[in-house]
Amino acid sequence: MRVFSASLERLIEQFESLPGIGHKTAQRLAFYVLDLPEEAARAFADAIMDAKHSVRQCSICCNLSDSMVCPICDNPDRDASTICVVSDPRDVAALERTHEYHGRYHVLHGVISPMNHVGPDDLRIKELLARIAEGGVQEVIMATDPNTEGEATAMYLSRLLRPFSVKVTRLAYGVPVGGHLEYADEITLLRALDGRREYS
Repeated sequence: MRVFSASLERLIEQFESLPGIGHKTAQRLAFYVLDLPEEAARAFADAIMDAKHSVRQCSICCNLSDSMVCPICDNPDRDASTICVVSDPRDVAALERTHEYHGRYHVLHGVISPMNHVGPDDLRIKELLARIAEGGVQEVIMATDPNTEGEATAMYLSRLLRPFSVKVTRLAYGVPVGGHLEYADEITLLRALDGRREYS
């Protein structure tokens, strides 16, 4: 038996289709939207449609942008000789929050995952190779996630980049700040040991 009206049920279903949103959270969001004044609800819907129509991929790094070239690629102060390869635009935001990386990025929009039928041709690899072939790039940092798919993608790219005269590096991984060694798995501890550095 239906508890809510058909239109409210559809709204709940739409929220529930979002990643990480369960049925109860979807209900809360739907009721929140219903409680909004009409002007605020319209602004919310307009923001979704505006983003859907105006956000595109940067013609250089494939990050999301509302112009042909994103602000990072368009910034002459960024180091064009270093490219940090990430799998998702959200990774760019995470690295930018550190305020420590001053190079440029390349967003793959996924990782190689045979289980999910994602192969190299489904990623923005050709665009990366074209950028490096133009010259001027000295280092490519592999910043894909430290899981099976991320590692496989980084290894695949590092093999593709061997013919180019660029240094290929991988982000160091290890024990998180505030973590306890007793709870770390063997692979994390191995990475932490391999990535150790001298105190300065």
